[in-house]
Amino acid sequence: MEPHPEKRIPVSEPFLSGNEEKYVLECLRTGWISSLGKFIPQLEEGFAKFSGSGYGVAVMNGTVALQLALAALGIKEGDEVIIPDLTFVATANAVRYLGAKPVFVDSEPETWNIDPEKIAAAITRKTKAIMPVHLYGHPCDMEPIMRIAAEHNLFVIEDAAEAHGAEYKGRRVGSISNVGCFSFYGNKIITTGEGGMCVTNDEQLAERMRFLRDHAMSPGKRYWHPEIGYNFRMTNVQAAIGVAQLEQVEKFIALKRKNAQLYGSLLKDVRGLTLQPQMPWAKSVYWMHSVLVNEGQFGFSRDELMAKLKGKGVDSRPFFYPVHQLPPYKPGCSDRDFPVAVRLSGSGINLPSSVKLSETDIKFVCNAIREISNEKIS
Repeated sequence: MEPHPEKRIPVSEPFLSGNEEKYVLECLRTGWISSLGKFIPQLEEGFAKFSGSGYGVAVMNGTVALQLALAALGIKEGDEVIIPDLTFVATANAVRYLGAKPVFVDSEPETWNIDPEKIAAAITRKTKAIMPVHLYGHPCDMEPIMRIAAEHNLFVIEDAAEAHGAEYKGRRVGSISNVGCFSFYGNKIITTGEGGMCVTNDEQLAERMRFLRDHAMSPGKRYWHPEIGYNFRMTNVQAAIGVAQLEQVEKFIALKRKNAQLYGSLLKDVRGLTLQPQMPWAKSVYWMHSVLVNEGQFGFSRDELMAKLKGKGVDSRPFFYPVHQLPPYKPGCSDRDFPVAVRLSGSGINLPSSVKLSETDIKFVCNAIREISNEKIS
């Protein structure tokens, strides 16, 4: 197979096909380009409704959404927060920024998310919260997580950065716990370039997050700051893009799921590939279209497959490294403690996943994978 005749196929790219330009130009023409303006409350209210939550608090990116949620819940130096080992590093960093300690838990092989059965063993007298991550768009098994949290009087913060609109037993992620945190980075299902959102059903917690977000300035006494806060505000320009994206989010999710079905039908019989799961109780949004590569059966390693795809004009990316392997978090950790996360990380590949993908693009990617597989098998 020759390289893609028209273009390189990227892993992800934003789809700015609606009112983004119109709304941004309104900001520019009216001068409302900073952290005040009508699009910020519109995005907060709209995204809260979309996620099944009562309140939304817009912030500058998904990482600070996690940090703000933790801070508003009182997480501080010396506390411990349980997180999955297989996640983007921001999950751990947000905990560390507050002086708290992230405690890693292995993945379950079925969903690739945090293993609820291993959470209880990680709880100590210092544990204050659990932060499950809905990895690559598939929900965590939230019922046992929430039950464990209730038994031990712990907060739960959902890292839903990759899972806009995903559902767990009919409930949208982010609305199930104390706080749900989302990212609007350029490769997410909806984007504001950079940006993020905290959602909650707790009005007082929402007000606490808004207070801390804006330098902890007293709402009744301008420039009076009774605490040390943060500048985590989103701009009106970012929110304008977000409002336009939110108008199309259901269409984007439908496209993601349609593309996942096509990937699955074209790759299901390729020896050595494990397709992305979807549990019966879940509605995945397939932020990334992901597969696991069994080198012994497929004929090439994950990294060899990625290199060969690149030669054909197809971009891909590996799974995240387990956080315990990263230098800031490695001391005291062993691969033996996280065998599932290590295996998934070493064999997982994210294929092109943009909502802009055409059926022709997906068929090209899948045919390339099949050709590479046959190259070795034959």
